[in-house]
Amino acid sequence: MSNAFFQILLVTGALAASSLTPRTAHAQDAPQRETMTGDWGGVRTDLKDAGVTVRGDYVSESFAAVDGGVKRGSAYTQQIRLGADFDMDRIIGWEGAKLHITLNDRRGVGISSDFIGNRLPVQEAYGGQYSRLSEVSYEQDLDGGRLNLRVGYFAMGNDLGGMPIGCNFVNAAFCAHPLSMSGDSGWYNYPNARWGAAVRYRLQPDLAVRTGVYQVNPRLNDEDNRFNPFAGGTIGVILPLELEYDPGVAPGSRALPGHYKIGVYYDTSRVDRQGGDGTVRGRYGVYLLADQMILREGTGGRGLSLFGQFTANPKVSAQITRWYAAGLVKTGTFHGRDADTVALGVVHAEVDPRLRRAHVQADDATDGYAALPAGETAIELSYGMQVRRWLNIRPDIQYIVEPGAFGFRSTKNALAVGGQVRMQF
Repeated sequence: MSNAFFQILLVTGALAASSLTPRTAHAQDAPQRETMTGDWGGVRTDLKDAGVTVRGDYVSESFAAVDGGVKRGSAYTQQIRLGADFDMDRIIGWEGAKLHITLNDRRGVGISSDFIGNRLPVQEAYGGQYSRLSEVSYEQDLDGGRLNLRVGYFAMGNDLGGMPIGCNFVNAAFCAHPLSMSGDSGWYNYPNARWGAAVRYRLQPDLAVRTGVYQVNPRLNDEDNRFNPFAGGTIGVILPLELEYDPGVAPGSRALPGHYKIGVYYDTSRVDRQGGDGTVRGRYGVYLLADQMILREGTGGRGLSLFGQFTANPKVSAQITRWYAAGLVKTGTFHGRDADTVALGVVHAEVDPRLRRAHVQADDATDGYAALPAGETAIELSYGMQVRRWLNIRPDIQYIVEPGAFGFRSTKNALAVGGQVRMQF
């Protein structure tokens, strides 16, 4: 209750500040301040000049399930992330080298897990509600920055399969990776970390290829191993390959900005066969991700962008066999609100039909296979208010169609209303 009350006070104060004109609001804040705590009397700048960048952020998401789902109710979840980046060139003269350390802490209750009962999490910051080590990695730039290498303990999704535009939404299905990847293989996203080696090579300023090798170890998701990156339990590795085209980033380019990714991956693990007896070795998938600005207003960031996602995974190993998502994001809304966003998106996850058939056979369901929902759909509308450079408040509404699909039950469509607060410390 105290956390929810704190967030209500925070949102109320920030909304009041946002009602000021842009000139007045910034006059009351430190000029161009990017973090809530500022420069710490010059200490932060001194550390950065010495090669140490300290970072931290807070995210909270409060929602109420107001209709449908399993039951009505409200839930609050939060995430605090602290870390540091060490520029080894400034510290010891290693050109192009950096060290990264990140700790993550999550607390709270899930509106999807505890009230709606659906698979596509309404709250992006829910899952693994404890403190953990999320990154210890070494990064090296070579060949004038064209080649980037990263080794260590970190989230595979930091480098592959992501769409930053998706974080204009709150649902984890949009921000920022298709959940079909982790539902089919050992693919893991932040804050989950594994041992791995990532490679990125920029063929052209606007064309890059990514690959690597990443550990598959389900036991590293256990709370007991939250600070034990050396826990046993490795069952295989993931071998991905991704090609990304980024129009508009090349020097002198007049193209509207966008991102296009095509990727494949292969997981060497042996796992249970979906909906049948025995095991299967090798899980794989393909994905297509794209976002593109189609309309720009002026020379800044104001404009309208569209995005789409598609993934395909085999029925023998996947929980989600097909994934479709699409939407639009408008950056710059009202006069003087150049950094505000309004976003509308829809995502559909298809249940593996083998799992549906197995459920009918196991439960001897009288309604049969055809009565079970074939998949779950989430529709989301959000408005992101950039109150300060370090503070974003996002009122949000989500409608979940067939929230019981992955629980093999028919559940009334659900409506969730709430919001998100993001702050850079």
